[in-house]
Amino acid sequence: MLVFIVIAVAAYLLGSIPTGYLVARAKGIDIRTVGSGNIGAANAFRILGKPAGIFVLVADGLKGFAACAWLADFVIQLFAVAPDQIENLRIVAGISAVLGHNFTCWLKFKGGKGIATSAGVYFALAPLAAGISLGTWMVVFVLSRYVSVASIAAAAALPTAVWLTKDSRFLGIVTTVLGLLAIFKHRGNIQRLLNGTEQRFGQKSATPEATK
Repeated sequence: MLVFIVIAVAAYLLGSIPTGYLVARAKGIDIRTVGSGNIGAANAFRILGKPAGIFVLVADGLKGFAACAWLADFVIQLFAVAPDQIENLRIVAGISAVLGHNFTCWLKFKGGKGIATSAGVYFALAPLAAGISLGTWMVVFVLSRYVSVASIAAAAALPTAVWLTKDSRFLGIVTTVLGLLAIFKHRGNIQRLLNGTEQRFGQKSATPEATK
């Protein structure tokens, strides 16, 4: 039990690093007050530009991958984890990293939507399923030019791919819950899509510039 608590706390703290917020703050902007108000990569692209957006995207993805791979490996070696518990430990690390990103303790438990961090987690846990989900994202994005629509489609595709490609009920259940959470975190985007006010990628934001 102790080792699972240790990995959960450590992975949560790793995932909770608010990359988009920190990068924007370095430029004198509170990203929570502009664009969609989200601290994730999509809003960083829109508000901060392509280089900063790419950095936030990669960093958020690495948080998830590092939690399941590097951090988990360190804990496994440190505590001599039994082989039959290693996959469960990695899954707990992945869950905790995504929750850290979505509900970061550094910003009053308001964070991102978890798409990039989840991608990093699943490239460590289930790379084939992650590739299918990424392919879904790319196809839907090219067709729609909506990052939100592509992300929702990828969040729906990932659990399906995991159930089909991995022989792990625990991982399948966890992925389904995380997929539903990701879609729930997009509820504002869904409402804007229904209202016809959601911005396509590359469209300039009508929101006033940040003053914080």
